[in-house]
Amino acid sequence: MHDVFVNYRTGDEESAATVIARELARRFGGERIFFASNSIEPGHRFPVELVKAVEECQVLLAVIGPRWAEVQGPNGRPALEAEQDWTRREIRTALDRGALVIPVLVGRATRIDHAVLPDDLRELADCQYRRFDHRNAESDLTALGDALARLLPELGAVDRDARAARERAEAKSRKTSAEEVERTRMRTRDVRGGIGNLNGPLSGTFVNEPQGPVNTGRGHQYNAPHFEGDNSGVQFTAGDNSGTVHQRFDRERLRSDDER
Repeated sequence: MHDVFVNYRTGDEESAATVIARELARRFGGERIFFASNSIEPGHRFPVELVKAVEECQVLLAVIGPRWAEVQGPNGRPALEAEQDWTRREIRTALDRGALVIPVLVGRATRIDHAVLPDDLRELADCQYRRFDHRNAESDLTALGDALARLLPELGAVDRDARAARERAEAKSRKTSAEEVERTRMRTRDVRGGIGNLNGPLSGTFVNEPQGPVNTGRGHQYNAPHFEGDNSGVQFTAGDNSGTVHQRFDRERLRSDDER
């Protein structure tokens, strides 16, 4: 069963109807969109197929261009005046069934005037319409498709564009989560690179790459000997946690000892 029936008049914006039908078929699947030139198989009786499709559809899109009410039939009169005009019959059938009928005004087409409609189509002028302009084709088609997806849950469930949007959002969310995990890992690594813990026999806390002897854990601390001095003498410093020894040697004294 086709959910959407695309109705149009030959001689008035057939190209717009083709574009609309093709885009809706791409988005929701060709089996859900009825467009006579594509949906009726070769050899099938088109009157039977048209009536069947319009009696089953949930939405009829009436594609209406500037010449829609003026295109002439075989008798030289506006085709719309003939009761057997297929465009008129399809719309009338959908209205009588209570199906949703959405006029799609193309290009310079204006809101439908009750006065130009036959009595059995007067209700069409009261239906809220959508617009389609070739210059804004992408945005207009998106708006029309979005409206159909909202109105028909069956279409919303198979909406390829909505699924693609969800997949992009999920991919972006996964990427964001992965980046956050990586940032957290980097921060943790930086912290651990500066301060860490030692467990086991040599338990305590260490500081990476210290600029001097540092011990913040348990046990003895040993500072290597350190010499300082100037012309007056030399100072020797050494020690551990139990104490520090300072020794000063005078140069003169050292020289005397040597002479001795």
